[in-house]
Amino acid sequence: MCEKYFELCVYPSSNSQLFSDFLLEFLDAVEEGDGCLIARSSLSLDTIEFGVQEYAKKLGIEVNTTLTQKQNEDWIKKYQESVRPVTVGNLHIRPSWEEPKDGFLDIVIDPALAFGSGHHESTYGCLLMLQRYVGVGSRFLDVGTGSGILAIAAAKLGAIVDICDTDSEALIAANENFAKNSVKYKNSWTGSANEAPIKYGVIAANIIADVLLVIENDLIGALIDDGILILSGILDKYTKRVKERYAALSLIDEFQENEWHTLVYKR
Repeated sequence: MCEKYFELCVYPSSNSQLFSDFLLEFLDAVEEGDGCLIARSSLSLDTIEFGVQEYAKKLGIEVNTTLTQKQNEDWIKKYQESVRPVTVGNLHIRPSWEEPKDGFLDIVIDPALAFGSGHHESTYGCLLMLQRYVGVGSRFLDVGTGSGILAIAAAKLGAIVDICDTDSEALIAANENFAKNSVKYKNSWTGSANEAPIKYGVIAANIIADVLLVIENDLIGALIDDGILILSGILDKYTKRVKERYAALSLIDEFQENEWHTLVYKR
């Protein structure tokens, strides 16, 4: 266990739920403190702090943040106690201290070691769509892989997988999770879809909508003809804009849970 950890406190002036949802896109657990949201990680949270500040600017909401490094007081154990397995279709995602579920494809993700464990609505929607559109032999790219959960799921479904992320630390975490799940990826790189070495039959991008609106050409350009693009991390308020931006593709499927949308397009 690490001797020290990073603690990010976020103090939004309003709409704290939006900031909680934002943090849960990158972290497995967020606590509610006295007028603030608290996120902890063994990895530096400075990138996420910057993201929170930029997100607040987009929303027009005032937010204060503090980022400190503290001595470890067994917060990882507390996280472990709060995280439970989740079943999505035929996939069972669990922390390593829980048992597999008979009859389901088993995915092991430990919450204190990586970003993303399947509990958030956007990840849940992506996992559902992967089971509909990924098959044995599919060439699959996970853009913004985080913990690697989507790519691991695709590999378990028989796909040939590549992963990328702009955060090199996320790729380290994803690599550990691939090893833990006894599956492999073919290529990985620090960056985005514009650096892809080939074109893909299926691409998933579970990223906040602001980023999806910027990397549209990169994602579409990395698809083969008739390729499938799965987009998630889209709040209600951004859905119309994302649909307008990707109108050159055919929208063939959609999943919504609470205020989060997952969209599936065909080129």
